[in-house]
Order: sequence, then structure tokens, then C-alpha cells
Amino acid sequence: MQSTIVIINLFGAVALLLFGLAQVKDGVTRAFGTRLKTGLARGTSSTLRSFVSGLVATIALQSSTATALTLASFAERGMVRPRMAQIVLLGANVGTAVTAWLVATGIEWLSPLLILIGLVMLRGASPARKGGGTAMIGVGLMLLSLHLLGLATEPMRQSPALAAFIGLLDDAWPVALILSAVLAFISSSSLAVVVLILSLASTGNVSAGLVIVLILGANLGGAIPPVVATLSAPAAARRITLGNLVTRGIGCAIALPLAGPVADAVQALPLSPEKLPVDAHLAFNILLALVVFPFSAQVSRLAARLVPDDPQRDDGPRFLDQDALDNPVMALANATREVLGVGDTIERMLIRTENAFKRNDIAPLADIAGLESRVDHLHQDVKLYLSELGRTGLDAENARRSIAIIDYAINLEHIGDIIEKGIAEQVRKKIAHGLKFSDDGFDELQVLLSLTVDNLRTAQTIFQTGDLALARQLMEIKVEVRRLEKRSAEKHLERLRDGRLESLQTSSLHLDMLRDLKRINAHIVSVAHPILDDSGALIESRLRLAEPGA
Repeated sequence: MQSTIVIINLFGAVALLLFGLAQVKDGVTRAFGTRLKTGLARGTSSTLRSFVSGLVATIALQSSTATALTLASFAERGMVRPRMAQIVLLGANVGTAVTAWLVATGIEWLSPLLILIGLVMLRGASPARKGGGTAMIGVGLMLLSLHLLGLATEPMRQSPALAAFIGLLDDAWPVALILSAVLAFISSSSLAVVVLILSLASTGNVSAGLVIVLILGANLGGAIPPVVATLSAPAAARRITLGNLVTRGIGCAIALPLAGPVADAVQALPLSPEKLPVDAHLAFNILLALVVFPFSAQVSRLAARLVPDDPQRDDGPRFLDQDALDNPVMALANATREVLGVGDTIERMLIRTENAFKRNDIAPLADIAGLESRVDHLHQDVKLYLSELGRTGLDAENARRSIAIIDYAINLEHIGDIIEKGIAEQVRKKIAHGLKFSDDGFDELQVLLSLTVDNLRTAQTIFQTGDLALARQLMEIKVEVRRLEKRSAEKHLERLRDGRLESLQTSSLHLDMLRDLKRINAHIVSVAHPILDDSGALIESRLRLAEPGA
């Protein structure tokens, strides 16, 4: 019964540590996430800056895994060179070790104070203050977990079962390394395992050599979760995380046979045996960084050999069957299906841009350029296909349908250009520069973005079915879009006159987004024009003719 209570207390303390780590990561991400990501992206221009960027980001996020995944997403979009990415991860590894060393400095008594300060900060109105409060509470819980770990391991000092188990591990260092690596992988945190080893070392039952081996295992296991998380990612992302795992694996393979001599040398030094785990953790990662730093280019090339290039995607048309050109009805149906696919691609671009805007996260914008390129190519393919069809001679009805398909494809291509070069770029600037719209301005743009997505879906249905009622409805929505755009612009100018700081900082972005959303909706509504024109519901001009002589 006593041993069961000890195990429950031990794992409960580890769970509290993991929860505290998650709170720190969540809080820092909410408070400074955009700045951290921007700094990480910009901090890869030189080797030293890359190393420092990884170290700082990991200390802030309390997770080298988070840093690795963020970096992998940058590599996927070509925002960071592979060699610099490996150096960033060397800094991230040292950042994790520095965190463990700081946690083990005996400041557990600060835990209640940090939690109290965090709760006070949570009452703040700004997201940054609330995020800081969450992070502060997380740090307090981490320190509290250390205290609980110490209490949990206290009864284990005289445990014959623990002494026997540690003795078995001491006689099988490779097994001990694998066990520690598995624990780090399962917990997705090398820091948690290092802290657990720290608690076990404090019992005095673990030899210095075994401590070093367990630390090596924690380092190896901590590099596995990012690899698993990027298994389905593009090759550029997988190479980054695999390169880090290979680096740590080689480092552990070299260090394992040296664990015994190093342990003997450490015992001769005036170092605290209780702090050996964090000292060994820090020393291993610093030495690994110093050794691998000059060979970072070779590591990235090795990763490139281990992870082959992604297979080339076939971005060509799927429905433009050349054999169907002898049958105009079938050929027009094929072209319609192809253009509907183009519309679906435009919808994905809009949704990704909307998600980036809502979440203040640049990641959804990664695929915009590739999607827009696909739209361009398919738009050209459809025009060429229908021009070939036109050479065979079409009756009036099929000719009108062919022109309507081409017009819609052209409008979709224009929308793709506006999204890539306009709205997506504006959202990217907002995120990169850490700008914030006023709450009212944000809501106005969000409403217009959502309405634009809905209008595109309506346009897709109209293009496919030719529904006259839906075409009339879309034309009425065009008036609503114009009214929303005008009202938002007027309210924005009012906020500028009131001296609202957020509005002053984002004025050009706000007005540019309004303009581009209005243009997109104008292109969307054009799908209704042929249907309304055929029904006689569309006049040639909205201008009122003046009376002669007036």
C-alpha cells in the first residue's frame, strides 16, 4: 500500500510538472506568440543569431518540441535555410537544458508567490497580460511540482525494490538509456524526465554514471516527438526534425561509452551530486552544439539524403478530356467541372486567409502562393480547351455557355491574384509587425470576410445550376457588401478622428482590405450577370439619362 501511494504521488507530481509546462507554453504563445514566431523567422540570417533565436524561443516556450515544429513550418514554406534550421535547434536543445538548470536552483519557495501574481494578472483586460498571468501560474506549478517530487521520492531513499531496480539499470546502461528515451517520448518532454532523474538522484541511490546515461536517454527521447509530429509533413519539414534526431543520436552514441570515465572525473570535482542531472544535461547540449555547429551544413545534407524529395503533384486539369471536343455538350460539362474545381481552390485560399486573420497565425498563409499558381494554370487550360472547342463551330446557346465559363474562370483568376497579392499580404504584414486592429475594426473585417466566403459558395451553385432566384439574391448581396464596406470605412475614419491608437497603426491595412474584399465580391457577383441578362432582368447601365435640354 505504501509503495502504491509513493508511485501515485510521484506520477502526480510529474503530471503537475507537465501541466505547468503546458500552461507556460500556452500563456507565452498568447502573450508573445506572434513576436516569438516573427523573431524566430527573422533570427536566422546568421549562425549566431540562429543559435540565440532557438535558445530564447525555447526558454520562453519551455518546449524544444514547440520550437522544432514552428521551425519545421518555416522550412516547409522556404522561410529558413536547412543549415540555419539545424543551428536553431542546437540553440533550442541548450535552451531546454538551461531551463532545467534554472528550475533546479532551489527556488521552489517562490511557487505560491508566482501563482498569486499570475492570478492577479489574469484579471487584466489585455490578452498579453492574461497570457503572462497564465505563464506565471505555469512556472509556479512547475516549481511546486519539484517540491512534490522531493516529497514523493523521500520514502524511496530506503526502498529495497528501488535499489534493486537501479542496480539492474546500472548493470545495463543501454537499457537504461532506452528506458529514459521512452519516458521522454511518452511525456513529450525531456525536461520532465530530467526533473524526474533529478529527484531520483537526490535519494543517493543512483550512481553518477547511471545519471549521465539516463540524461543521454532523455535527450534522445526528447527529439522523437517532433519527428513523429511531422511524419505527414512535406520533406522540407521532416528533414529539419530528423536532422535534430540524428544529431542527438550520434551525440548519445559517442557519449555512452564515455559515461563511466566522465562520471569518475565528475566525482573528483567540487560539484553537488544532487545537481549532477541538470549539470550533465547542460554540459551535454553545450558540447553537442560546439561540436556540431561547424558541421551543420553536413547534417542538413545528410537529412536531405535520408528524406527524399516529395513526389511532384499533378496540378494539371482533371476533366478537360480532349476526346470530348467532338461533343460540345460533354466538353462544356467537362469545362464546368474543371472551373468548379478552380472555385473550390479559391475557397480554400479565402478560408486560409480568414483563419490567419482570426487566429493571428501566419501558418495558414503558407499554401496561398501554390494554390494561386494552380488557379492560374487551370484558368489558362480551360481557356485553351474552350478555344479549341470553338473552332468546331457552336450553336448560339453553347457559344453563350462557353463565354460564361471563360468569364467565370477569368474572374476566379482575378480573385486569386487579389487574395495572394492583396488580402493575404496585408494579413501577413499585420502578423509580422505585431499590429492589432481595434475590436470594432476587427469585427467589421471579419464579417466581410465571412460574407465573402458565403458569396463564393453561392456563386459556385449559381454557376453550376443557373438558378435565377439565387442570381437575384447574389446581386442583392452585392448591395449589402457595398453598404458594409462604406459603413466600415466611415466608422474607421471616425476612430481615426477619435485618435484610436489601433486604428492609426492599421489604417492603411484596414482600408486596403476593405477595397480588396469589395473587388473580390464584384468578381464573385459577375457569375450572375449572364443569367440575369438572359432573363431580361439586367439593364445595361445604372446611369439615369438626363432629359434633353435639361
